[in-house]
Amino acid sequence: MSEEVFSVKNIKCGGCVSAIQEGLQGLPGVASVEVVIESGRVTVIGTGLDRALLSNKLAELGYPEA
Repeated sequence: MSEEVFSVKNIKCGGCVSAIQEGLQGLPGVASVEVVIESGRVTVIGTGLDRALLSNKLAELGYPEA
């Protein structure tokens, strides 16, 4: 398992957390997604993770990297 960590903007509530988790969960290799509202930190754990794909999806969801 590997881990990719992102610092993102605009995480304000539980709805944001759900949107990020649901949006990233279906991507290839993603096993779990942890979001910390206070720090804007998104941690993705899985195998064969594509950082660019994850980052692009976060931006598409409205949560670009800080």
